[in-house]
Amino acid sequence: MMAVGGEVEKREGRMEGSRVVVVSALQFACTDDVPTNLNTAERLVRDAHGKGANIILIQELFEGYYFCQAQREDFFQRAKPYKGHPTILRMQKLAKELGVVIPVSFFEEANNAHYNSIAIVDADGTDLGIYRKSHIPDGPGYQEKFYFNPGNTGFKVFETKFAKIGVAICWDQWFPEAARAMVLQGAEILFYPTAIGSEPQDTGLDSRDHWKRVMQGHAGANLVPLVASNRIGKEIIQTEHGNSEITFYGNSFIAGPTGEIVAAADDKEEAVVVAQFDLDKIKSKRCSWGIFRDRRPDLYKVLLTLDGSNP
Repeated sequence: MMAVGGEVEKREGRMEGSRVVVVSALQFACTDDVPTNLNTAERLVRDAHGKGANIILIQELFEGYYFCQAQREDFFQRAKPYKGHPTILRMQKLAKELGVVIPVSFFEEANNAHYNSIAIVDADGTDLGIYRKSHIPDGPGYQEKFYFNPGNTGFKVFETKFAKIGVAICWDQWFPEAARAMVLQGAEILFYPTAIGSEPQDTGLDSRDHWKRVMQGHAGANLVPLVASNRIGKEIIQTEHGNSEITFYGNSFIAGPTGEIVAAADDKEEAVVVAQFDLDKIKSKRCSWGIFRDRRPDLYKVLLTLDGSNP
């Protein structure tokens, strides 16, 4: 395993008794100019590839500012249909050139519905499909319910060249059910693109360590590596009640299969976080640990209710 900025030997496919993959999380400050952000994302993808990365995660809604600080109808103009989306097309071309997998976050327009979506681009440039964010937050500074319908794809696993991956989005990361659902379907690595920082209503509230510990728990509870990418920088959005401001705290990280953090960025600097894992070795450990052998789905029906009543 290698930490931030470390060079990792490029290795693909199966070796004797091992299947090695190198994953990366990117972290940068967004402007509110799409071409500028796409250029930054591409530069960092190339940097990650140069460090040996096979699967590279870009942060949530990286095309511009995190616009959900405000409820503004003009911001719906930022949404575009999935098919023919210019950012996805550009990342398909880049993925094919470099031979890397790139999950691509975008604001999707689907007729009269709108979703916070991510397209999974395989290493040959193939679009493997999309996941639509399932859990939609609604609170000061994070007013996503104004823009996004709840996702209707369900939790999915995508079979890429290098690994079977589960990808969920930001607020999804607080729900252990989402992580478990993806691993039950065969996900070998979990990825969470994110936009999270300060709370406009409470300057004393810092969720950074809580945010990290919850996802470390998903990695440890499921014995899979986990990759989280978050933005940095201060973003000010004009709202109907004046300006709203969030300082995003970065701290993008990669956790190993026992929840240990093996590589991490800080809260201020642009970063390319890289780590290497042997998926066959982790699979053997996951099987021998018994957490999936000893599951009792027949006792979990209460999870299908909102209030914990006996279904």
